[in-house]
Amino acid sequence: MKPKKDVLFLCQFFHPEYISSAQLPFDTAKALQKSGLTVDVLCGYPREYYSGPPVPDEEVIEGISVQRLHYLQPSRSHTLGRLINYFSFTLSVFLHMGRLKQYRAVLFYSNPPVLPWVASWAKKRFGCKLVFVSYDLYPELALQTGALKPGSSVSRLMKHINEAVYPKLDAVVALSSEMKAFLTGNRTIDPKKITVIPNWYADNGEPCRDLTGNRFARELGNKFVVSYFGNMGTVQDVDTILDAIRLLRDDRSIFFLFAGHGNKMEALKKAISEENLRNAKVLDFLHGKDYRDALQISSAALISLEAGTTGLCVPSKTYSYMMEGIPLIAIMDDSDIVSDIRSGAGVSLKNGESQRLAALIRGMAADPQGREAMSRKCRELYLGHYTPEICTGQYVSLFRQLLGREET
Repeated sequence: MKPKKDVLFLCQFFHPEYISSAQLPFDTAKALQKSGLTVDVLCGYPREYYSGPPVPDEEVIEGISVQRLHYLQPSRSHTLGRLINYFSFTLSVFLHMGRLKQYRAVLFYSNPPVLPWVASWAKKRFGCKLVFVSYDLYPELALQTGALKPGSSVSRLMKHINEAVYPKLDAVVALSSEMKAFLTGNRTIDPKKITVIPNWYADNGEPCRDLTGNRFARELGNKFVVSYFGNMGTVQDVDTILDAIRLLRDDRSIFFLFAGHGNKMEALKKAISEENLRNAKVLDFLHGKDYRDALQISSAALISLEAGTTGLCVPSKTYSYMMEGIPLIAIMDDSDIVSDIRSGAGVSLKNGESQRLAALIRGMAADPQGREAMSRKCRELYLGHYTPEICTGQYVSLFRQLLGREET
């Protein structure tokens, strides 16, 4: 009998897509492969977050065998589109489930939230070990934000999936200590199986303040730029930020720069346009040099979660801000991120505190020495905790322990 390979990744997004939920699995797969494990990937065919030439359905990338599945990909800006997207990809994986018997372990993610169901069946049929990376917790996240109604058929399905999946898991990766605490109290799983491994961002070296060739410098180089990049969706508190923009509309020295995606982005664009808020601009998703240029021009960076959602998800853009040494402004409940901020990396406030947010931004703009201290602290935290080498190294240790191999 042919020996089993070590690890199969099941993930909807993967390289060459440019969002974090594609880049993070790619980084993890490379680290596991370089550690001596055999690694394959079963993922979705890129569309929404990729604009390059067509890619092959199957290829080998840096020693990793990648198979991409075609599935229905309607817009995820509305609920029906998201559900079709989720179930279509999960069905595509289900039709390839026989492949999972070739692997000692399967690593899978919480997006789409129905995907864990397929992995749990593989455990029962083939005996492979299961590692679940919990980016978001469903149905609680959708219920808390009103995206799902209690007792709805979808929320009942998600609860059923949790009840079926968690007892079968061999390991769970939580993105923060507050997420681990929630899992411990709300899922049927031994807390010893839960490992906290935060997300990360590639280190581009020491923050660069040379704005030569920076596409944003001519327009924004002399302003105090408060940036918000990434998801502007149901989970993010955009209202508190928008109210602060209104309060600061007459301060020509402060500018708000948004870039990303999500179902709240169009409403934000509309408010800025209709209210003639000239101190803010919303761009589409940035990546590559455009994103690095936007980071370099940023004086402070916003991260936000709606009240009650902390522990159910983690804003992944935080780590790119830290890498670049950008002082943080967090609108969220207590969390690992807020603990970092309290150590000197920025400021934090509660949802709805728009006047306080405006006052904090004014204070940061008027205190360059204070901002410099926050910047150094961000960079220090990043180098100590959130580099790819540190975080993917924790995945390597997890799989070495799970699969019973010695460290090399």
